[in-house]
Amino acid sequence: MAESCSHIAAVNEVKRARRRECEECVKIGASWVHLRTCQACGATNCCDSSPNRHATKHARSSSHPVVASAEPGEQWLYCYPDDAFAEY
Repeated sequence: MAESCSHIAAVNEVKRARRRECEECVKIGASWVHLRTCQACGATNCCDSSPNRHATKHARSSSHPVVASAEPGEQWLYCYPDDAFAEY
């Protein structure tokens, strides 16, 4: 995948969203724009275009570096600490 990012290179199998919803937005009754799935724990949260930016908050608080797009037709990974992107 991304040769310059060891975090993305360490992803052997892409975790998919268990449900097509932001787990944190559901708890507070908020809405989201796009979804991202954490590749460390499988949590699905909203993107930075969403009001609450739960995927970024999760990555920072948990130190889980890589997310995958949970949007239909998108096949990419993003690493927060390295600001790296790779399609798969």
